[in-house]
Amino acid sequence: MNSATPVRTTPNGQRVLHALLVLVALAAVLLAGHELPLQPTPSQVPATVAAPPPPPPAPPTPLGPDELSARIVPTVVTLTASSGPLTTAGTGIVLSPDGLVLTNHHVVDGADDIDAIAMANGAGYDADVLGYDRFRDVAVLRLRGAAGLPVAPLGQSAGLRLRDPVTAIGNAEGRGVAVSAPGFVTGTDESVVARNSGDGSRNRLTGMIEVDADIRPGDSGGPLVDAFGSVVGISTAGNTGMRPDPDGETTGTPVPIQSYALPIDDALAIADQIRSGVGTATVHVGPTALLGVAVTDAGRSQDGAKVVAVGVASPAEQAEVVRGDVIVSWDGRPIRSQSDLTVEMNARKPGDRVEIGWIDASGQRRTATVALAEGTP
Repeated sequence: MNSATPVRTTPNGQRVLHALLVLVALAAVLLAGHELPLQPTPSQVPATVAAPPPPPPAPPTPLGPDELSARIVPTVVTLTASSGPLTTAGTGIVLSPDGLVLTNHHVVDGADDIDAIAMANGAGYDADVLGYDRFRDVAVLRLRGAAGLPVAPLGQSAGLRLRDPVTAIGNAEGRGVAVSAPGFVTGTDESVVARNSGDGSRNRLTGMIEVDADIRPGDSGGPLVDAFGSVVGISTAGNTGMRPDPDGETTGTPVPIQSYALPIDDALAIADQIRSGVGTATVHVGPTALLGVAVTDAGRSQDGAKVVAVGVASPAEQAEVVRGDVIVSWDGRPIRSQSDLTVEMNARKPGDRVEIGWIDASGQRRTATVALAEGTP
């Protein structure tokens, strides 16, 4: 049989051995319940992979003629402005669902009644003029009782370039339907002298978009849209001529050979000014004041605004202003031209009292204080 050699210990040695055995047992218990994490080697650390950048947005797709019409026609109104027996056809662009409409001033100039028909629903509305800038040929209307009208998609005119495709949409020839006229941008920042076909007055317009689209009477105030269906201008004026037919013969019918649109950026700035309710030297807000005269420049030999007609029972007639007189002052400020008088009138409201000075046929200076009446836009 095998035998073991006994180990002899002292009492202190027994206590030390017992303590060591207890520590070893405790360590075993702790290690059994809590495994120590292993440290990965460098080859085991996953590499960080950057996410790929998102793809660029797809460029917008130009719209076809039918798509352009479907997008724009519901956002326009046809306009008929009446002044006695005379009527003027035009177009308006809807800016808000409750019937705020942008158009040309010359469409409503002198009108005592304005009717609008919304292309979206065929409903008719009476229109009031909220304000205008006759020098930039812009007016803002309000359709009485309108609600829920589709609003025109507005773009920016600043980015237009030569040969960009555009389409004018409006009440061509006053037929009461929206007609599209495609074309291209042929000029930017152009100047043109526009003549009002109603009264023959002339107005120099600057910064205009020139296009070769077939814009006709009745299109005035309507939208000029880009290839993506955003409004970039307001159709305003056109030069007419005889365009040859395919055989080289002229048709005999005058047609626009150059057309001009007011940039939408400029028009909206004026519209915002009118909506703010604060007028400027060129922007008139609210009802129009009336003196009751038609004037022209006096001529090179004399400063002033020469009176060519006086309205019956008007403030001017009551002050004994007659045809041929030359208005030379307004509340003490000199009047050197027709434009000076227009600017002074532009800042006034019906009921305002002003002192006018004029030179009569005998060469004598006369003055009178008048209360301005309410007139047409």
